[in-house]
Amino acid sequence: MNRTFRKFLAAVLCAGMLAGCGSSASSTGEKPAESGAEQTAESAAEETAGEAEKGFVTITDHADRTVEVPTDPEKVAVLGILPLPSVLTVYLNSAETICAMEPASMNAAKNGILSQLYPEILNVSTDIMDGDDVNIEALLAMEPDIVFFNAGNKAELEKLENAGMTAVGVSPTKWSYDCIRTYNEWISLLNQIYPSRAAGIERSVDDTSNKIYEEIQAKTADIPQEERQKVLFLFQYDENTMITSGKSFFGQWWCDAVGALNAANEVAADNSNAKITMEQVYAWNPDVIVITNFTGTQPEDLYNNAVGSDDWSTVKAVQDHRVYKMPLGTYRTYTPGVDTPMTLKWLAQAVYPDLFEDYDIISDVKEYYNALYGIALTDEQIESMYNPNRAAGSWH
Repeated sequence: MNRTFRKFLAAVLCAGMLAGCGSSASSTGEKPAESGAEQTAESAAEETAGEAEKGFVTITDHADRTVEVPTDPEKVAVLGILPLPSVLTVYLNSAETICAMEPASMNAAKNGILSQLYPEILNVSTDIMDGDDVNIEALLAMEPDIVFFNAGNKAELEKLENAGMTAVGVSPTKWSYDCIRTYNEWISLLNQIYPSRAAGIERSVDDTSNKIYEEIQAKTADIPQEERQKVLFLFQYDENTMITSGKSFFGQWWCDAVGALNAANEVAADNSNAKITMEQVYAWNPDVIVITNFTGTQPEDLYNNAVGSDDWSTVKAVQDHRVYKMPLGTYRTYTPGVDTPMTLKWLAQAVYPDLFEDYDIISDVKEYYNALYGIALTDEQIESMYNPNRAAGSWH
């Protein structure tokens, strides 16, 4: 329930109960003793005052809406922003306040390290979707204090507002698919909503990410254009479809960030519209292929021509055995999230191994998680991060 409805309910309860007390007094002609009804009314008023003490804050969300939200909410749901449950969990050091998220987020949690670090994430409900649409009735029944939604989904926002829920828009695309900027903007928004957690988090995240980015940019700045590695991202790939990253998706940012060329730069469409064919792959002949965790396909599938009738044997990246599966940390690392700065290091080393041979990814990941989030990763957890299984590619 939102703040206005809580106040209204408390006022109705108080008015009704006080009216009942007045009738009782007039019928006896005596001043009544303090009644249970009066105590209940006072309790309702105290509860409302208690909510005020908890605090509310007016924010501008990523849909450019002015929204009043409760600070440090006790129950939140996440729609459409698939990495956000993992970001929230690490940010809050707990998944206890997340009541609902989409199945794709849960699948990543189960198959990544998030469920190992925070087992309670497995208790979060995913029964809020009817196919691709939100089940408003199921969501209402959970009574979330805040529903985080994709800021670009106006139809979903309308449903949430019509149902009287407090909705906060979070955008994955507003900052031109810049993973560092986007993650920092998410943290900045969370810092306003969770003042008890805000101290020091935003600055350290921002500083760490930008330091790594600038270091990689400096090392790759002098690579001649003709020597820059050509990278093809396979966002989704199976026997039915092949989807890459054109110039308007996260893959372009990753390529730019590590000084590489996006093989599919000429493909202008966003994400799911960027379908390509083997003929295009042959024409581009990429030096490196990077497969995301939004698909179950693994590097060995390309080496063994195991997907449909596609023949990868003449593609340079396959011939040179330079096909890589992106890490699966607390979430799928293709998108902005907790693992973004470490994924930058991993990708820079994969694309330019000689230039970044000094990077000790395992040691750096351990230090990063411990320094910023107080999480001590085991060697086994890091091993699983950089060798994700097929099941992680399922969205259900």
